[in-house]
Amino acid sequence: MDARALKIEAARAALAHVEDGMRLGIGTGSTAEEFVRLLAARMREGLSIIGVPTSERTAAFCRELGVPLTTLEETPELDLTVDGADEFDPELSLVKGGGGALLREKIVAAASRRMIVIADESKAVQTLGRFPLPIEVNPFGLKATELAVRRAAEALGLAGPVTLRMTKDAPFVTDGGHFILDASFGRIPDPRALSSSLHSVPGVVEHGLFLGLAQMAVVAGAGGARTILAQH
Repeated sequence: MDARALKIEAARAALAHVEDGMRLGIGTGSTAEEFVRLLAARMREGLSIIGVPTSERTAAFCRELGVPLTTLEETPELDLTVDGADEFDPELSLVKGGGGALLREKIVAAASRRMIVIADESKAVQTLGRFPLPIEVNPFGLKATELAVRRAAEALGLAGPVTLRMTKDAPFVTDGGHFILDASFGRIPDPRALSSSLHSVPGVVEHGLFLGLAQMAVVAGAGGARTILAQH
């Protein structure tokens, strides 16, 4: 199967967990978009859900396909979130934020009773850190925040390039009006320690370590889709 076929396979398997009447968090990224396509098709057959999108991009795509939307202000508790991941380990700790929506993705996931990750086998790692860790930061004091992030990582024995994400000639700006630092620390043996250290840095709004949020991953490979359950 090619990469898109694997994403569709994972999305189709996750859709089996969506029940009529659900309040659904809807993720961001190419795999999540395949899920939205399949969800819209099911809704044309009679499925009824209400969705909370994790980004303006996802919201626009849902509206285009006729998926009804609400907000966390109107619907602050969700039944299920389905979202992709940039990588995941055997405990279903995740790195997310490659698409730049990590803050809203984490808020929506935390508001949900369950989170299902959809991915292809290439996203599976034994230890997080192969994918650069996105860190959403306030534009004010950017250089000071970057230095503090480097020091926090160094205190944990982590080092590597920390670069400001750009689009063309300007910094990438998230839906919340923030910038993103992509930190290539390599292997992250203690994600919880790094999470705690980054949250202590003034200027860090959120980071892409999703720990203890996903209950299940649907992973598509050459042999079809398999389910991994979290141990937490």
